[in-house]
Amino acid sequence: MTLSREVARHARDAPNSPAFIGFAGSLTWREYHESADALAAELARSHPESGTRVAVQMPDGPDVHVMYLAAERAGLVVVGIGPRAGAREVDFLVTATGAADLLTALPPIAVDAPPVDPGRAFTAEELWFLNSTSGTTGLPKIVMHHQARWFAFHELAVATGALTSTDMFMSVLPAPFGFGLWTAHFTPTILGASGVLLDRFSPEAVLGAIETHRVTVLAAVSTQFVMMLNSPAIGEHDLSSLRVLYTGGEMVPYARAAEFEDRTGARVLQFYGSNETGALSATNLDDDRDTRLRTGGHVIESMQVRLLDPDTGDDISATGGPGVAACRGALNCLGYYQDDAANAEFLTPDGWMRTGDLCTIDAAGVLTVAGRTSDFIIRGGKNISAAQVESEVASHPSIALCAAVAMPDAVFGERVCVYIVVRDGDVAPDLEALRAHLGARGIGKELWPEHVVIVAGDLPRASGGKVAKAALRADAATLTP
Repeated sequence: MTLSREVARHARDAPNSPAFIGFAGSLTWREYHESADALAAELARSHPESGTRVAVQMPDGPDVHVMYLAAERAGLVVVGIGPRAGAREVDFLVTATGAADLLTALPPIAVDAPPVDPGRAFTAEELWFLNSTSGTTGLPKIVMHHQARWFAFHELAVATGALTSTDMFMSVLPAPFGFGLWTAHFTPTILGASGVLLDRFSPEAVLGAIETHRVTVLAAVSTQFVMMLNSPAIGEHDLSSLRVLYTGGEMVPYARAAEFEDRTGARVLQFYGSNETGALSATNLDDDRDTRLRTGGHVIESMQVRLLDPDTGDDISATGGPGVAACRGALNCLGYYQDDAANAEFLTPDGWMRTGDLCTIDAAGVLTVAGRTSDFIIRGGKNISAAQVESEVASHPSIALCAAVAMPDAVFGERVCVYIVVRDGDVAPDLEALRAHLGARGIGKELWPEHVVIVAGDLPRASGGKVAKAALRADAATLTP
């Protein structure tokens, strides 16, 4: 099974049904199939060597999915780059993957291009896609995907939400990342269901589209559905068609998720996992509200989930934790691309993938996240490396030392707060000056600080001499965004 074959099947069986409903019009299954075929021929002509990497940075919408499918048929590995990525990140990903091209829109297609050789198309087990995830060392890590993991994820998703071909999907996640891949590129297509896509998220546009297209399954990170609840437009639209909201990527705020359920009648479901691991646990329609909204759900047996001692790495699953959650199963990625050091840190010697989160698992097999071992700020569902923020902020000529931590926020979950020590005799940069400096360096806005604290003397230190991040987090929790 490959996505290419699924699209070909739907083009044959339901050619005029909509595959995607976009902001600029619909794309039928026949159009999806034929557009991808024509583009695949063009891509194969311009990149004759199978396995060539091509970077794709396109706005969300039907076109980006046509590009992904065409690359699959042409035997080209897509380097998926988020539409909001800054120039520095784009340059790094293109260089690190050896991408032969950077595509930001569908290229013109020659009318006389010969059809692509079907033998070039990837199988489900071959490397098909590369995307990035925040690294704790300051640079993104590049995750390798094959289609088989997302077909396996699809089967799990169908079971948790009782999904069918009659559902109307709407995913408001960026297409290149794991959550966006399964909710927009894979599951609706495998089912033969229609998917509603927007070029960019706004609460009002999403609420309007749910009513207009009678959306039944919505996929959004917690920040997005909280913004929908906060929008005055929520009272202006009929949302009764919604039956499932898939969320995740960050802690689900219980009270707001319960409010979303009460206002719409939908059930809020989530998976616990990551771009690399896939899912370790899941909630489903039969779970009670506390399980669905306060935990990561029931451990997925086929994923062989363990809890590891954070210091020794020993298996402490029998204790129930807390321990570092690790897993091994069909939903896992293929590892990090050409990065032995990252793979050695990520994988245990016997091949289990570490999540970086401290979790507990109770007697009923329900997993709950108890804490975090990695130095990330999770803003709006996006993992932001504190080390990466610190590396960029420290490039300002007036800054001697800095440390980035999470500052709690009611909408985004966490925001980026930076503590700064200024060089002797220099003037401390304010927030706008610091952002201007980062913008001039081509740094994406998601890495820009949102609050700056000037520290006199030195940053607080732990007993070993390292910056006392715990003390800074405690202080940041008292600040007003």
